[in-house]
Amino acid sequence: MIMQFRVKENLSRIQEEIAPYTPNIIAVTKYFDEDAMLVAYQAGMRDFAESRTIEAIEKIGRLPAEMRENSTFHFIGHLQSNKVKKTVENFDYIHSVDSLKLAELISQSAKSLGKVQKILLQLNNANEVQKFGFSKEELFKDFGEILKLENLEVVGLMNMTPLGADEDTLYKLFKDVADTKDALEKQFNCNLKELSMGMSQDYKIAAKCGATMLRIGRKLFS
Repeated sequence: MIMQFRVKENLSRIQEEIAPYTPNIIAVTKYFDEDAMLVAYQAGMRDFAESRTIEAIEKIGRLPAEMRENSTFHFIGHLQSNKVKKTVENFDYIHSVDSLKLAELISQSAKSLGKVQKILLQLNNANEVQKFGFSKEELFKDFGEILKLENLEVVGLMNMTPLGADEDTLYKLFKDVADTKDALEKQFNCNLKELSMGMSQDYKIAAKCGATMLRIGRKLFS
């Protein structure tokens, strides 16, 4: 009960800090067990994010049926090609699509399962060599082909900012993702509803820059 109260309290504090903005807050549970997920569910959370396919599937499988049926599960880690089918089977959203090839594999798996998979395209606009994601040039080059793929719904863009980046850099990077979304919508005549930006260290700035999804773990469960 103490942990449940703290999650509720932390969630309320985050919502107050980002007001008047109201992005969807996704509980990142990759470092927490199913008991913590259940506590978050009881505190009102309905969106949960994981980054390791096999471990996540096992954890989700141990959740109560009611929670599984009434929750939305997001995959936010780097997706390896040999894990695509299992990820498509078990996750509602895949945030970390970082190449045309990966999008094609997801499309094929979704088609075989009779499912339309919601995806976000990961933009590495900080140009970090150690992180995955499209460069802006690659994104505009491949975006039209990705839109043509069957059984995919491209719902938006996702990014991850460098650890230790200062506020000015964070504002520039988040604003750039939002501007890129607008440019893609205009050039390709599409509607991208989601911007998955901001984690425990930078969610306040992300919310101000138009994030519709915040991926928060430590700040919820601390």
